[in-house]
Amino acid sequence: MFDAIARRYDLLNHLLSCGVDRRWRARAVRLLGDAPGRVLDIACGTGDLSLASARRGARVVGVDISENMLEIARAKLLDRGLSDRVTFQCGDAESLAFPDASFDAVTIAFGARNFEHLDRALREILRVLRPGGRLIILEFSTPTAPFVAGLYRFYFTRVLPFLGGLLSGDRAAYAYLPSSVLAFPSGARFLSILDSSGFTSASARPLTFGIATLYTAIAPLPV
Repeated sequence: MFDAIARRYDLLNHLLSCGVDRRWRARAVRLLGDAPGRVLDIACGTGDLSLASARRGARVVGVDISENMLEIARAKLLDRGLSDRVTFQCGDAESLAFPDASFDAVTIAFGARNFEHLDRALREILRVLRPGGRLIILEFSTPTAPFVAGLYRFYFTRVLPFLGGLLSGDRAAYAYLPSSVLAFPSGARFLSILDSSGFTSASARPLTFGIATLYTAIAPLPV
């Protein structure tokens, strides 16, 4: 599915979110701090978050299961002159090809809801994070304020699938988007999953009336 929509993925992200997705990613990257070190960007897609992290000073490995998405990410990498700071490779979040404690931070933007086995992916992420390393997840969520929630659901379940399907030629992909968001265990439920997966200090910051949420958690230090 992601291979099929790769060519129009960026255009539709910016168009259907009215450009606010750029601000959300900027918020996520700021959480890396001033010395981000080595960062693994999982479900990196076309590489926007990976490249933004590199511009902040990180050395980034971007991983995605879609080769077509990675092809676009690599073209961006060459165009922006960041080949010395970022590499992209095909990989599965549930079986990461990296040694234990390889990364100072792990980022995921709008990919966690696509993991087939969320608990397995989180255990793999914890394995490759160094003790004290940070997990940063940006994901869609459902607003709770009644008026905003009503407008959001109408746009997300009626307007977005129609426009996304019209512009991408793949309506099924943009019908999948709202269904995957509504099924994702957001907010307090996801914080509980992070805790049970072994992370500490899990927190959630709603963005833009709760349309997206920025989650952070820490890999525990040895006792």
